Order: sequence, then structure tokens, then C-alpha cells
Amino acid sequence: MSVRTIDHSMTTTSNVLDGYRVTKSLGLARGIIVRSRSIVGSLGAALQTLAGGNITLLTDLCERTRQDAYELLLTHAQELGANAVIGVRYDAVEVMNGVTEVLCYGTAVVVEPVR
Repeated sequence: MSVRTIDHSMTTTSNVLDGYRVTKSLGLARGIIVRSRSIVGSLGAALQTLAGGNITLLTDLCERTRQDAYELLLTHAQELGANAVIGVRYDAVEVMNGVTEVLCYGTAVVVEPVR
């Protein structure tokens, strides 16, 4: 059996998906990632702070972490039987020094095009 991926265009931070109507709400879907900074990454970021400006090592780590949480959200929504996710949000919490949890969540729904 082939698992069909939810297309990124079928997700929104809104509670409606333009051009579609919700036919079934399947509940909360989420993707959780817990990441830590490596010692090399921490040292490199510390050196970047000396020059000021964008700390690219941490920016890249944050972007990868958010993307991974988002992909897990889509996987969970698929497992629930959804073809779309509405109300997508992110949350982040430092669970211990240097270790952060990133949660991406939304409502898994089945939608069909408006005719």
C-alpha cells in the first residue's frame, strides 16, 4: 500500500482552505522534535556572535528543526486519514539547557473542492 503525502499547498495557518470545504475533522495532528546544539555548533555560533548580525549556524538549525516538525505533522495527519491540515502553528520550549522541543500542530481534516 502506497502512502500518499499531503501536499504543502493543502496546509494553512487559517481555519479555512480557500477553494475547499471541510467534510470531516479528524482532530489534532502534531509533529514533535527535540534537538540539542552540538558543542561544535555552539562554539561556531559563539564565534559568529563576535562579528554580530545573523547567527547562520543557529538559524540553519532552527529552520531544519521546524521543517522536520512540520514533516512529522504531515505524516501524523496522513495516518489519521487527512488530506489537509488547517490552523497550523508552531511552539518551542527549552526543556533543558541547550535542548529545545519544537512542536508543529494543527487540525487534520478531509477537504473537497468547492463546486
